[in-house]
Amino acid sequence: MSQSLRKRGTKKSNVSNVINQEDDYELEKTPISYKNSEKAYYVGLVAVTLLAAYTRFTKLGTPSRVVFDEVHFGKFASYYLQRTYFFDLHPPFAKLLITLVGYLIGYDGKFKFDNINDSYIDNDVPYVAFRSLSAILGVAIIPVMYLTMKTLKFSVPACVLSCILVCFDNAQVIESRLILLDATLIFSVALSIFTYVKFTTYRNKPYSKQWWSWLYATGISLSCVISTKYVGVFTYVTIGIGILYELWYLLDYDRGLSLGDFAKHFFARLWALIVVPFIIYLFWFYLHFAILTKSGPGDSFMSAEFQETLEESPLARLSRDVHYHDIITVQHKATGALLHSHEAVYPLRYEDGRISSNTQQVTCVMNEDGKEDDVNNQWEILPASDEPKHGQKVFTNDVIRLRHIGTSGILLTHDVASPLKPTNEEFTIVYGDEAAERSNETLFRLRFSDGTSPSTKQKLVRTKATNFRLIHVDTTVAMWTHDDELLPDWGFEQQEVSGNKKIQDVDNVWTFETIVNLPADDPRNNYTPKTIRRIPFLKKWWELQFLMFYHNNILSSEHPFASSPESWPLALSGVSFWNDNDEKKQVFFTGNVIGFWIEVCFLAIYCGLVLADQVTRRRHVYILTRQSRSRLYNSLGFLFLGWLAHYFPFYLMSRQKFLHHYLPAHLIAALFAGGLVEFICSNNSNLDSRRLKGVHITKLIIMVSALSIPIIWFFFYFRPIIYGDVSLPPQEVVKRQWLDIKLHYSK
Repeated sequence: MSQSLRKRGTKKSNVSNVINQEDDYELEKTPISYKNSEKAYYVGLVAVTLLAAYTRFTKLGTPSRVVFDEVHFGKFASYYLQRTYFFDLHPPFAKLLITLVGYLIGYDGKFKFDNINDSYIDNDVPYVAFRSLSAILGVAIIPVMYLTMKTLKFSVPACVLSCILVCFDNAQVIESRLILLDATLIFSVALSIFTYVKFTTYRNKPYSKQWWSWLYATGISLSCVISTKYVGVFTYVTIGIGILYELWYLLDYDRGLSLGDFAKHFFARLWALIVVPFIIYLFWFYLHFAILTKSGPGDSFMSAEFQETLEESPLARLSRDVHYHDIITVQHKATGALLHSHEAVYPLRYEDGRISSNTQQVTCVMNEDGKEDDVNNQWEILPASDEPKHGQKVFTNDVIRLRHIGTSGILLTHDVASPLKPTNEEFTIVYGDEAAERSNETLFRLRFSDGTSPSTKQKLVRTKATNFRLIHVDTTVAMWTHDDELLPDWGFEQQEVSGNKKIQDVDNVWTFETIVNLPADDPRNNYTPKTIRRIPFLKKWWELQFLMFYHNNILSSEHPFASSPESWPLALSGVSFWNDNDEKKQVFFTGNVIGFWIEVCFLAIYCGLVLADQVTRRRHVYILTRQSRSRLYNSLGFLFLGWLAHYFPFYLMSRQKFLHHYLPAHLIAALFAGGLVEFICSNNSNLDSRRLKGVHITKLIIMVSALSIPIIWFFFYFRPIIYGDVSLPPQEVVKRQWLDIKLHYSK
C-alpha cells in the first residue's frame, strides 16, 4: 500500500468556507482598520435598528380600516380563533403567529374582515396589536441583515447601506405594517441566510457545539420560510447551492476526508436541513388540524371523508337533503349570485355582429333578501327520464334536468356562442315539444366539486353544504358565471351564464341554496347531529397538501394590479392597497424607485466585473488579487445566486404575480449592493503591488452617503402614500406618479 493511501484520513479536516473565504487584507495597514472596531459595528447596528423601528411603528394605527389582503389574513386569524375550518393556499405558520397575537390579547374572532375599508374601530378590532407582529418582524429584518453583512466581513458603511435599502423601501415598510404574511416570510429568509453564513464560519470546527447550533438554526429558519409560503423553496435552493458546493469541496481527495467522514458531513446536513425542517413543517399542519375542528367555509374544498372529521357548524344545521321535484334556488359559489331566467330573449345580433339563438335569457342575479321568493330564481329538480321520483334523494353524479318555475321551461345549453364569451356556450330555456325533441341537450350531471373521479363519487346532495359542477352531458361544458363584466341593457346588467369548456375551473362551482317548497312538517327539518370520524393525520395532511398545490397552480385569473416579473427590479408598477374617497387619502404599494434602480445597477456592474475577470484571465492577465477574487466569487457570488434563485423562477409560473413576490429577492439584492459598493471602493488590483490592499474608507463613506441620501429622500417624499395619513392636493399627487405609478385623486 502506498504511503499516501496509508495516510489518507489522518489529516486534519480543512472544511471550506464557501461563502466567506478569509480575506488576507492587511487590515492593520488599511484606512478601515480603526473604523471596523466592534464599537463602530455596535453603533451602526443600534442606529439602523432604531431607524427601522421608526419607519415600521410610525402611524401603525393608520389607516384604521381593512387594507388590501388584510381581508384574507385577518379573516383567517378569526377563523382560527373560532376554530372554524377554512382553506388557504399558504402553509399555516405565519397565520398561526397572527392568531397567537389575537389569542394572547383575548380577541374572540367575531370580525371577519369581509371588505376592504371596513372600520376596525367601529367593530372593536385590536388591529394595532395584529399589525404590531408584522412591525416587530419588519424591524428585526434590519439587524439580521446588518449581522449578516458583518459576518461576511463587510465594513460598517457597507452594512449600513444594505440596511438603508430595506429600511427606507416603500414596499418593505408597507408589508411590515399590515396584517400580512410577508413580514414573516422576509424575516425568515433573512434569518436563513444569516444562520447559514454563521454556520460557514465554523468550517474548521466540524461537529463542535457552535457548528451544530448554527446548522440547526439554519434548518429551523428554512422551515419557517417554507412553512410561511411555498416560495420559500427558493431560499432552500439558495442555501442548497452553498451546501452542495461545500460537499463538493469536501469530496476532494486532497481534503483528506475518508468516505466515511464525508458521509458524516452529508448526513449531518441532510438531517439538520431536510429532515428536521420537514418535521417542524408537519407540526404546523398538525396544529392547524387540531385547532380547526368545526365545519366552515373550507369544507367544500375537501373530500367527504375529510369533512366527516369536522364538527357541524351552525350553517350545517340549516342544510337539508335534496329530493327530486324539490323547488330550489341555485347559487354560484364564487359570486354568490342566483341562477335566474325571465321572458326576455337574447338579441338576434350582438354589438360585434355575432348571431344568437334569439331565445330566452338565462342569467344570474345577486342573492339579496327576498330573492328566493322570486319565481324567476326558482328551479325544480327533475329526473333524467319522465318517470316521477317524488321523495327520492338526489346524489352527486346523478343526471338531472332543471325546470324554470317562472316560465315553466327546461334549462338547456347548446353549441351557440354566449353573449360575452364567444368561446363559451349559450344557456337558454326550451318548452313543450321542443324540450322533448332536444331532451339530450337538457341533461346535466351533478359532479361533486372535489375533483374525485365522477365514475365512483356518490354523495348525498344537501343544500348549502354540497358544492357541485353542473356538467352538460351532450357537450361536456360546465355551467359558469362571472361578475367581471355584466350584460348590457338588454340583459338588465345581470351576470352572464354560459358553458365553460374548462370544466375543472374553480369558478364552475355551485350549490343548492334553499328548498322553497319544503313543508314545515317534513322530516328533513329535524336536525340529527352527525358522528365525527377520525382519519390519520398524514392522510389529512396529504389531501390538504395536494389541494393547496392544485389550486395554487390554477390560480390564473386576471387581476387589475397583477404584474410581470420583468417590471419588478425597476419598480415599474405598483398596487393600490387602500383609498378613502371622503378624505382623499390612499396607500399605494410600490418600491423605492431610487433604491430599486441602484440595486439593478450594481447587479449589472457585477456581471460586467465577472465577465471582465474571466476574459482577461483567458489572456493570462490577472487583474484581481486572490483575496479580491474570493470576495467577488464567494461572498458576492453567493448573494447574486440568491437573488437569481428568488427572482427568475417567477418567469416560469403561469399563476397571478404581484410586486410583493419580488421582496425576498429585493432583500438579497440589498445585501449584495452593500457588499459590491465596498468591493468597488477597495484596492483589488493585482497589478500595483505598491498600493495598500483593502478598503478606502473615505471613498466608501462618500459613496454610501451619496447613495443613501436620495433613497431616504424618495421615502419621505412618498411618505403620504406609504402611511395613508395625509391628503395630498391633486398637483402633488401628479408629481408622485413616477414611471407607471397610477394614483387616486390626481384630478
